[in-house]
Amino acid sequence: MPPPQKIRLGDLLIQQGLLTDEQLKIALDEQKRTGRKLGRVFVESGYVTEAGISQALARQLQIPFIDLKSFTPKPELIKLLPEAPARRFRALVLAQLPDGRLQIGMSDPTDLQAYDEITRLVRREIDLAVVTESELLAMVDRVYHRGEQITGLAKELTAELGDVPIEFGDLLGLNPGAEDAPVVKLLQTVFEEAMRLRASDIHFEPQEKSLRIRFRIDGVLHIQTEADAKVSSAVALRLKLMSGLDISEKRLPQDGRFHIKVRANPVDVRISTLPTQYGESVVMRLLAQNTGLLELEKIGMPERVLGRLRHALKRPSGMVLVTGPTGSGKTTTLYAALNELNSPEKKVITVEDPVEYRLGGLNQVQVHEKIDLSFSRVLRTVLRQDPDIVLIGEMRDQETAEIGMRAAMTGHLVLSTLHTNDAVSTPIRLLDMGVPRYMVALSVHMVIAQRLVRVICSNCRESYTPTPNEHEWLRYELADQVDSHSFHHGRGCAHCANTGYQGRTGVYEFLDMSDKVVEALNHDDPGEFMRAARQQMAGETLRRDAVRLVLEGRTSVAEAMRISNQFEE
Repeated sequence: MPPPQKIRLGDLLIQQGLLTDEQLKIALDEQKRTGRKLGRVFVESGYVTEAGISQALARQLQIPFIDLKSFTPKPELIKLLPEAPARRFRALVLAQLPDGRLQIGMSDPTDLQAYDEITRLVRREIDLAVVTESELLAMVDRVYHRGEQITGLAKELTAELGDVPIEFGDLLGLNPGAEDAPVVKLLQTVFEEAMRLRASDIHFEPQEKSLRIRFRIDGVLHIQTEADAKVSSAVALRLKLMSGLDISEKRLPQDGRFHIKVRANPVDVRISTLPTQYGESVVMRLLAQNTGLLELEKIGMPERVLGRLRHALKRPSGMVLVTGPTGSGKTTTLYAALNELNSPEKKVITVEDPVEYRLGGLNQVQVHEKIDLSFSRVLRTVLRQDPDIVLIGEMRDQETAEIGMRAAMTGHLVLSTLHTNDAVSTPIRLLDMGVPRYMVALSVHMVIAQRLVRVICSNCRESYTPTPNEHEWLRYELADQVDSHSFHHGRGCAHCANTGYQGRTGVYEFLDMSDKVVEALNHDDPGEFMRAARQQMAGETLRRDAVRLVLEGRTSVAEAMRISNQFEE
């Protein structure tokens, strides 16, 4: 294939009827004023789409246009062009042709310098194809995993450490060149990769002969790499220094937090250390501060639950509880509710450990147990601050629960969370904590139980036939109607790191504390209350909501079964 020829983009788009002379003149003036690329000006002005520009180039140069949304890259070919030049030249190796030539996708196939440099780097003759720049950059982010870089940095750190004691000054970043120290570069790369993969947690786990690094992505742990065991102490020490923990104490668990920027994005990190047989295990929860708060309509809550929740939130007093295990999205749900309630006419105070979201207009208090700033102590003061709405991060003990319920009974709307398996067992759990029965009956207006399920990747979603085990599980909810429905799963692709899933959504159930349910609760018979509560819910359970997502094709049967096993134990 001959080298590409330079093309005047504006003239090309006019020639193909995609642009007018007047639009080109306006765009050129805008380009001179801002210095942006002309193609970007066309797209942002709404004159032509990015795909339209790429297809016009493909027609003019008589080369293929490749839609990367439906393209599955091959790792062994991708690596023929390193990440740096791939980003610089906006290029990606797409395929190897039968004659041995490489097909290279470029967002600007008229770039002669890029053509020559790519040919030199891959040491093959190349054929060009056109791809859109945004899709190319998104695929570069996905396919150039940094696992190998992390492993390489870990090996570099192992070699540098050898058997020499670690210098505290270097780890603190006090000495010249400390920013280049392998331990710092290793952690920086780990954080960057974790954020790119949307990981919620990073796990550093010392084993007998290695340090295992794992990321929790969409609720499931994935091994990122394994490093030499010598790295464990250096990594733990650096992280403890960053979070202000006691570096001399290795026999007791410690908790802390620190704030970092990952590629200019602010991230709050909660850290927990635990002494294990082979060293200190370190787990970090990542709380990105620039993700923005979700709205209630966008968290996946079905209309029947959303309507009842909004009705409860309009009341001037009472308690709304959101329950579920750690990582089930309880805080996200409550903050979506607060985001809707937040207004200049209402005073909102939150008491949390830690403050996970920052929302303007709220008075947010961070609990600090080390100085005896506990939930109960803060709450007693909060109620003297004349709040309209109080959010309690978690009902951890009897005293906190009782103070919150008194507030709910005396003219305050109280939102909080509790660790229970489902909605029905929540009032019983409060009684087990020692909260008086009348308090629970008078203050709790609504209980929502929730879980997070993984959503099938839209890029590799396909229909399939459930296994016999899955078929039998579905019969519990669908009876003889199972065979009348179609089911989907993700086969795995580069977009979802071959997991078949990308992102999560919620499954919910709710218990409205109606007069009949409250009356049953007032009797000293848990069985009577459970029967009344289940009758009130009318079969609208977490399991049924998970099946709803399966029938809508948003999640797989296997994922619905996995989540159901958590609350049906």
